[in-house]
Order: sequence, then C-alpha cells, then structure tokens
Amino acid sequence: MRISDLAAEAGVTVKAVRYYEAQGLLKPRREANGYRAYDADDVVVVREVKALLSLGLTAEQTYPFIECLRAGNERADVCPASLTAYRTRIADVDRRIAELTDLRARLTDLLTDAESWRMKQL
Repeated sequence: MRISDLAAEAGVTVKAVRYYEAQGLLKPRREANGYRAYDADDVVVVREVKALLSLGLTAEQTYPFIECLRAGNERADVCPASLTAYRTRIADVDRRIAELTDLRARLTDLLTDAESWRMKQL
C-alpha cells in the first residue's frame, strides 16, 4: 500500500508516517519506481506508535514496543524492554503529579493568605 493508504488506515497524517520513518520506527520497502510500499504490519506499527505517543512517550521511547512487535509478538508490550518503558513513564507521571500537588498547595496557601489579608483591610 502507498503512504496515503497507510496513513488513512492507521488514522494518522502522511506527515506523521514520514516522521515515524525518519525516526527509524518504520522501514518500508521501496518499489522499482522509488515509491515507499507498506503492508499490514506497518499499519499495526503506526497504530502502536500513535497510541504510545498519546500516552506521553517520546518517539525514542516507543522503540522497545516496535522491536517487540517485529520479534513476532502479538502485543507490543509483552517484552521486558516494553515493560521497563511503561515503568519509566509511570515514574515520570508520578513525579509530575507530585510537582503539581506541591504547586497546588503553594497556590492554595497564597490564596488563603491574600484573602485573609484582604478581609482585614475591609
């Protein structure tokens, strides 16, 4: 299939497919005329990459998942490296939650202090 067919079937743009290829996530074969040729496995890879990117993983962090698929696994997340990538992303999310929780507490304290000061001025 052509790049536009792959993009449509996987639910991404042609630009996204080209980006995935530039990142080494896709390795299409070339036809005699130089056009890229994709197959059903490439659709699975693009869908997986799209899903992983939506979870906040970077293109680089999707490599273990794609390699897991290329190794013949039905799922991209059953290999040890994929599980490690999940754990790393969860740790990143936990860190961000802690940062946001701290920020919220500081803002709440400032608001309470400002409201208290204002009430004393009235």
